[in-house]
Amino acid sequence: MPTDPLRLSRRTALRAAALAAGTAAVLAGCEDAPDRTGTPGSTEDPNGTQPPPPSSDPVIVAALQTAATQVQQLALRYSTVSQTFPSLRNQLATGVNYHASHLTRLKQIGALRPAQPGKLPALPTNSAAALADLAGREQKLSVVHATAAAKLSGQAARLLASIAASESQLAATLSRKAAK
Repeated sequence: MPTDPLRLSRRTALRAAALAAGTAAVLAGCEDAPDRTGTPGSTEDPNGTQPPPPSSDPVIVAALQTAATQVQQLALRYSTVSQTFPSLRNQLATGVNYHASHLTRLKQIGALRPAQPGKLPALPTNSAAALADLAGREQKLSVVHATAAAKLSGQAARLLASIAASESQLAATLSRKAAK
């Protein structure tokens, strides 16, 4: 009895590709053990007794500044959706908390200017569409931040990879809620 070969939908293939890219970025920015060799350029304290000073490397600062602006825009989007659709506040609380902690951490490791989020696009007209919009924005930013992490090293790469993983998880959670 012949069987048809398993076929993947385009959406599944794209998600798998994005996940693979995200995983590669996470692995590229991670270290198995903290640097204890005194490598030049290392800003991490091998004893973990004090936080490292903010980076002054212009490439790192630019990447972190861009990420901070993007996270701030997303946090404002969450706030606007919560105000427009009060029934979603509990569902969005985790994302609000994650993005607040991401902004705090970005500011700790980079000498950043205050983020200027700019004008936000109009919101969808119903709560399900608003959740789907947030999920899409989370997923897009997860790819952007994973890609940026792959271009850096050290704590900046780890932070951006962590933010990307969080955004990917939030996108999946919001997508499930929007589908209900």
